[in-house]
Amino acid sequence: MNGDGKSVRAPLPRYTPTVEWTGTALRLLDQRLLPGRVRHIVCGTVDELCDAIRTLAVRGAPAIGIAAAYGAVLAALESPPGEGFAERVSALLDRIASTRPTAVNLFSSIASQRRILSVCQGREEAVAALAEGAGRLVEEDLEASAAMGREGARLLPGRCSILTHCNAGGLATAGLGTALAVAYEAFEQGLLERVYADETRPLLQGARLTAWELSRRGIPVTVLPDSAAATVLSGGLVAAVFTGADRIAANGDTANKIGTFPLALAARAAGVPFYIVAPLTTFDPKCPDGGSIPVEQRPRGEVEFSGRRRMTPRGVDIFNPAFDITPEALISAIVCEKGVLRKPFRDGIAELTP
Repeated sequence: MNGDGKSVRAPLPRYTPTVEWTGTALRLLDQRLLPGRVRHIVCGTVDELCDAIRTLAVRGAPAIGIAAAYGAVLAALESPPGEGFAERVSALLDRIASTRPTAVNLFSSIASQRRILSVCQGREEAVAALAEGAGRLVEEDLEASAAMGREGARLLPGRCSILTHCNAGGLATAGLGTALAVAYEAFEQGLLERVYADETRPLLQGARLTAWELSRRGIPVTVLPDSAAATVLSGGLVAAVFTGADRIAANGDTANKIGTFPLALAARAAGVPFYIVAPLTTFDPKCPDGGSIPVEQRPRGEVEFSGRRRMTPRGVDIFNPAFDITPEALISAIVCEKGVLRKPFRDGIAELTP
């Protein structure tokens, strides 16, 4: 209560804790149940973590990478010490790497943990060092998110509304976000009027997750069908589009949730700038262009059914890619923790990711 007897809502935490290490297990905010239910699950084994990643209990490229890093600690904890310990841990890391093919953070985190494992002497040292390495990734991700928020907010022309796709907020990272970090920073500066959030087919991460995050922070949000985005853009309702990314190739081609490519096309036609916001861990300099990025195919049931109700005739073919590739030519700029990359993207990416 304040001095006038009116209730005052306590400020919300700046970060949404998505992935938390308990010391012996990984505690995850189960994103499959949001927004209807807030529940955490505890993964105490590599198999439990792999299931959580595959079924999207944890999702978003940075968050998957962090979960995989702690998965290396789980692998060390459940591997018997002695001769062959490192090989047993490595085999479990291979299992984690097989869960999802597109988000590069998964593979870069595992590679980082493998390097740590290679210099450890015994199980006890490995557990401690791998936990420290994963914790370092969390801190780096939070710092990168804050920096991206500041850099991205500078791109806004003044007080305006923006449009986003899928979920690139705290739920997709260590707790703050990529594209939504821009929204949070802009809102704090008084630059953001409203966020238009595509519902994002087929799993509705925009409607379920982005709208949940923004509304909890008191940011006005309007959810729209993916197919309505072109109308919003051509109608002058937004000044810019900001999306996250799951992998950025050496030339700037970007993989993100399915529907991002047509959104970029619509933005180009409407003359609205289209920005990608992603940390350096999402850049893949070994991948020359978008054609080299593997695109995950999701189960057909996600399109066939809505809950238990069948939505398609039996026997028809289903095409259900989780991601699409946005060519670099449609991207106005790429925001990362080191600043804003302009074209030619290849030069800037090569400089930042030697």
